[in-house]
Amino acid sequence: MLAAVAVFAQDIISAKEAAGLLKNDEVVIVSARTPSDYSKVHIPGAVNIDHKSLYAENSMLADPSNISSIFGENGISNNSKVLIYDDGSMKYSGRVYWIMKYMGVNDVKVIDAGMKGWRMARKPVTKNPTNVESASFTPKPNASIISTMNQVQRATNNNAIVLLDVRSEAEYNGQATTKLRPGHIPTAVNLEYLNVLNSDGTLKSKEELKGVFTNAGITPDKEIILYCETSVRAGIVFLALKSGLNYPKVRVYDGAYLEWQSDSGNTIQEAE
Repeated sequence: MLAAVAVFAQDIISAKEAAGLLKNDEVVIVSARTPSDYSKVHIPGAVNIDHKSLYAENSMLADPSNISSIFGENGISNNSKVLIYDDGSMKYSGRVYWIMKYMGVNDVKVIDAGMKGWRMARKPVTKNPTNVESASFTPKPNASIISTMNQVQRATNNNAIVLLDVRSEAEYNGQATTKLRPGHIPTAVNLEYLNVLNSDGTLKSKEELKGVFTNAGITPDKEIILYCETSVRAGIVFLALKSGLNYPKVRVYDGAYLEWQSDSGNTIQEAE
């Protein structure tokens, strides 16, 4: 059963609160689930933007003009009020949330626990396709919330920056089965993204999050650079830090571990 706790984060909204906005013409509800899942059932009025549709062939973000076209085709303008949800994992809604914040969407929120939370709240669903009125979207990339590989390389020698690997401990230690070079970026600390979520998929309270990050040495005086394998899992941690706790300097390394380990010049650190 979903925890009955107050929504604290500016960019997290409960299913009940989201349901009250269904008939608001200014709101665009975005399903970040796969097209096949969306076609089976979705929140009434939702459009479908699969995070994979926003990438170039290297799994990094596509050109801003291409992403802008997808946003516009789905009725999203820079001034739209956007609500995002996924299957309940919060991985995909978190990823699309970060992409939208990077691209310059002014008002974007994530529905807590996604479709799982929506169902638990007994809110309506449909299979009917949504008629979309296209909009104009102008990309305004926010360089302050994204990191390049060169920036990460410099960060490995900077004590004022925390590289935060949000993969599992096994991935971080190089003990997981993978086709990638096993290990992590040197000096990175590990805190799996699941630590910001309750068992029901909702985001933890502000006090709980504060404890999670502080205990891991991740404090607001530092600049934080997040990554996982492809930085999909980094999005919800970005939301927790930036919106939930108001950490001032939080970035996502978009190329992530996938890009880092593919460059033979980059050092990999494994568990001792």
